[in-house]
Amino acid sequence: MRSWRRYVSVIVLFSVVGEIAASVTHYSIPEEMREGSVVANLATDLNLDPTTLSKRKMRLDTITNKKYMDVNKETGELYILEKIDREMCLTKSSTSCYLKLEVILENPVRIFNIELEILDINDNAPQFRRDAIHLDISESTAVGERFSLSNAVDPDLGTNSVKTYDLSESEHFNIEVHTGRDGSKFADLILKKALDREQQAVHNLILTAVDGGTPTRSGTASVIVQVLDTNDNTPTFDKESFQIDILENSPIGGLVVRLNATDLDDGANSEITYSYSLYTSEKTQKMFHLNPSTGEITVKGTLNYEDFRIYDMEVIASDKGTNVLSGQCKLTILVKDMNDNHPEISIKSFQSPIKEDIEVGSVIAVVSVSDKDSGDNGVVDIGIPHNMPFKLKESSDNYFQLVVSEPLDREKVPEYEITFTVTDRGTPPLSDNETMTLELLDVNDNVPKFPQSFYTIRVMENNAPGALISSLTAYDPDLHENQYLVYFILEKEIANTSMSMLFSINPENGNLYGLKTFDYEIEKEFLFHIEARDSGVPPLSSNVTVHIIIVDQNDNTPVIVSPWRAHGSVVEEKIPRSTDKGSLVSKVIAIDTDSVLNSRITYQFLQVTDATLFSLDQYNGEIRTMRMFSYRDPRHQRMVVVAKDNGEPALSATVTIKLSTVETAVKTHSDLTEVPLGYDIFSDLNLYLVIGLGSVSFLLLITILVTIVIKCQKPKTSKAAPPCRNSVISERNSTIADSTLVSNDAYWYSLFLAETRKGKLVVRQPAPKGSRYIVSSLPRSTGLTETSDSAASTLQVRGKHV
Repeated sequence: MRSWRRYVSVIVLFSVVGEIAASVTHYSIPEEMREGSVVANLATDLNLDPTTLSKRKMRLDTITNKKYMDVNKETGELYILEKIDREMCLTKSSTSCYLKLEVILENPVRIFNIELEILDINDNAPQFRRDAIHLDISESTAVGERFSLSNAVDPDLGTNSVKTYDLSESEHFNIEVHTGRDGSKFADLILKKALDREQQAVHNLILTAVDGGTPTRSGTASVIVQVLDTNDNTPTFDKESFQIDILENSPIGGLVVRLNATDLDDGANSEITYSYSLYTSEKTQKMFHLNPSTGEITVKGTLNYEDFRIYDMEVIASDKGTNVLSGQCKLTILVKDMNDNHPEISIKSFQSPIKEDIEVGSVIAVVSVSDKDSGDNGVVDIGIPHNMPFKLKESSDNYFQLVVSEPLDREKVPEYEITFTVTDRGTPPLSDNETMTLELLDVNDNVPKFPQSFYTIRVMENNAPGALISSLTAYDPDLHENQYLVYFILEKEIANTSMSMLFSINPENGNLYGLKTFDYEIEKEFLFHIEARDSGVPPLSSNVTVHIIIVDQNDNTPVIVSPWRAHGSVVEEKIPRSTDKGSLVSKVIAIDTDSVLNSRITYQFLQVTDATLFSLDQYNGEIRTMRMFSYRDPRHQRMVVVAKDNGEPALSATVTIKLSTVETAVKTHSDLTEVPLGYDIFSDLNLYLVIGLGSVSFLLLITILVTIVIKCQKPKTSKAAPPCRNSVISERNSTIADSTLVSNDAYWYSLFLAETRKGKLVVRQPAPKGSRYIVSSLPRSTGLTETSDSAASTLQVRGKHV
């Protein structure tokens, strides 16, 4: 590129000198210069001030259909806007190409004519008018014959145009180059060796045109020489003689042999026709047909091995050249015996159906095979499918037994399609087959199966008697009576009650029903077995474990057992007006025989005379003073406490406590005269007050015991009288804690622990008739010690039906 720039600048210098004389500025540049290349500085060459070019609106007009050039209005540089191809130049003479340009300026208007000469470079390769040159030359053409070839053209000029031609290496051809009157180069193809079409029918040559530029460029064209044929070859068969075996009873029109004669010539010289010679007998020509065009010999008559076994013939192949040439071959056709009889199979005995538990090795069928052919054509093989539990066992010549080879299972495969296939050893082998259906009879060999080995069924208490609880269905893959199932509840007694009195199962479908209404508070779960037995001989059975869980409903209302009420729901209590803040006034205790969630009791005031005076613990029901009594407080206080369980919907009970305040010291609720079960820890009370209270309590206890003994000695009436309210029959159970009291009486005693400053209390409360309760006083929090002043307690009650 640097060399081109030096070349351009020299040309421009001389052009400027010429422009002074001719008023036209000349420039010369090579074609294909890169876009953006600067040709000249017009401001310098035209003596213009570069700083005024923009103001004077300098522009460049090109007298062509493309704008190859443009001028920089800031510097006055003339540069290439688009690559210029000299061969595509609009203004073109035989030796040069010019671009006419005008540089126009305003203020004042000045027009400068620019003439730009485009110099040629070797940028075009020689090209042939056709990519392939086809020549037809006879194989009999004499050596030295000349054939003209199309010349190549090059749009470049002078030494850049076509200079010579080259031919690819060939032992049969070479070229000779000569120059035309206008300087164009031409080439002639010369035959230097005789041609033979049968050896090489086509010669592919490459003709290359080379120009004289630096570096050189070239173009190529294919020269395809087609060698024309002359009839100089005789038709020839693949072999001079053939021996062919053919089976008897071959079908009419069946192909015996396809003769193939070849002629190395081309066209009509290679077209062949086939015919019988005079040495072929008429009998042979009647039995076999020869196709004159294809050389196929086919069966024309019925062949019989016993009638005629050997046929001889001679076939001639002739071409269609001007001078006909021909060749011949001999054929010997041997007729062979044919395997034309199919093997036969005969079922002599067959047992179906059979029991699925038939012993392995038992014979279920006897078959025989035969074939009328002789030799290998008469030898017969017999077989059955390999994927079956049977095998064939030869008993004597051509007799076979079908025996059981593996244990059978009707539940897996109820029947078998057994196909006997017989095949002889002929060529080709012939075969035949016969299919029989073997049906299996069911045997009671499958035990009924439940989908699960253990069923857990939840039943809501208070269910309707006779309602469906669940469906337990077993499956037996056997058939008929072996599949028919009967369901039973295995007998089991719970608390002297038979399970069949509680539950019933439909023997046909396994539907399980509850025969009674269950009460969670009495019965919480049942565990028993259900058996499914089929009707086979002998019957088979299996059982499943059923776990019935009674789900609790909130169907029991809380019962308030403390404070004890003689009549109605109103309790009257007295308390000194000098009672300290935080003293225990009363304790409300309710029990609920529902399950743990439904039996959780909470307490709250429904009504209270003075809400600032008393507080109620919502968990243990303790009512304590929030402050000391004042002279303004009424002497009579009324509180209504509601005990509510945790069920949905919640059930509740209420108690009304009337509290009277007295000026004198009165025993509080915690000083009731019952002997505590635990060891009492006394505080520092007045010793005399303790002795007096103990004496009164002792006299009261003696009175109660005497009354109980007298009433128990009365004669029994025909109708059981209600037990005495004051009678207590208690028993200790080794499995129950010492703080638990068990009562069978209509009025029972429950132990409640209410920790106060004086220790533990025993409170007497009534219970509903017909119930036996185990009442345990358990601490709410194990984190409190026995010396805690306000340790709360909860009541755990279990109800049992008597």
